[in-house]
Amino acid sequence: MPGSSAPVRFLVIDDSGFQCSAVRRLLQERFGPRIEVETYTDPRAALDRLDPEVDVLLLDWEMPGLDGAAVLAEARRRGVDPKRVVIRSSHRADELHERFDDEGCLCVIEKGEREQQAAFLMILDGLVRRAERR
Repeated sequence: MPGSSAPVRFLVIDDSGFQCSAVRRLLQERFGPRIEVETYTDPRAALDRLDPEVDVLLLDWEMPGLDGAAVLAEARRRGVDPKRVVIRSSHRADELHERFDDEGCLCVIEKGEREQQAAFLMILDGLVRRAERR
């Protein structure tokens, strides 16, 4: 139902516990009770949580065992809208765009790049607004 009060559902998949905690804190501080955040350091453990009800999937590119490209492919297979997927990595943005432009995600963000982080926040704001209107 459009405009329902259900929290916006975030899935954060990153093999770094520090990154998961930092992103969770950022999201909770920025959006408060408007969101629900699930974090996974093991991408395989997150697979069962991938479904069309995911409002935002924040996905690391390089992870042991199952990389971001494989998780993205599985997310798409399970019905996650690619326009709700943000790939994050420590790799340079141009390298990320080259790798993921054909993969069908909303955007790629370089974790350590200041301007990219400002863009990341604006993208998150837009995704949350869009999800709240559904």
